[in-house]
Amino acid sequence: MTTRQIVLDTETTGLEPREGHRIIEIGCVELVNRRLTGNDYHQYLQPDREIDEGALAVHGISNEFLADKPRMVDVVEAFIDYVRDAELIIHNAPFDVGFINHELALLGAEWGRLEDYCTITDSLVMARGLYPGQRNSLDALCKRLDVDNSSREYHGALLDARILADVYLAMTGGQSSLLLDEEEEQPDDETEQVAGRIERSGPLLVLRASDEERKAHAAMLEVIAGAAGGNVLWEAAAAEQDGA
Repeated sequence: MTTRQIVLDTETTGLEPREGHRIIEIGCVELVNRRLTGNDYHQYLQPDREIDEGALAVHGISNEFLADKPRMVDVVEAFIDYVRDAELIIHNAPFDVGFINHELALLGAEWGRLEDYCTITDSLVMARGLYPGQRNSLDALCKRLDVDNSSREYHGALLDARILADVYLAMTGGQSSLLLDEEEEQPDDETEQVAGRIERSGPLLVLRASDEERKAHAAMLEVIAGAAGGNVLWEAAAAEQDGA
């Protein structure tokens, strides 16, 4: 079964849509069966209002830069078509979803809510389950999971979406290749494969997992099962054993 996921981020004029703040950038990257496809969505938007100084310091996007950009009404149909029927992966989803739903409400009730078109997974909630009591910002997760974010001078929606895609894949078991159509590396035909016996000098040392390690392992299995839509081999094996 094909699984399509969209990793999404936005930049805004400020923190609160209830105070009239608007979206100024939407960035999305597409994953199909956990592989980046290169089918990205990226759009700057004219917000018809001034950008707060605090927000400008974070993303560096000015009103002058946005002056000739389209408005949400001009791009909403293409955006909805892009995310339709996908699972959206968003870090701190209530923030971005709240802004997108505010934009849809401004366009009219017929546009509904983002949740009407797709499902939403909050990667921040996922990270808190995996790393309780630790910092789980995108920067902190990059450091913990060895994801390169060195190009991130400013926050940007598309750049952050690409970084979040790497973080999400690392949190949920990794990825076998970068692009959907990328050829898998083949072993060199001239490389000789040699199998040999390893001799042991004594009995094997068995290290038992601690309660904390078992809980972390169970949490990771739940995350991977969720990302796979519940179609995982170990659950089928467990069910078979229970029925035996």
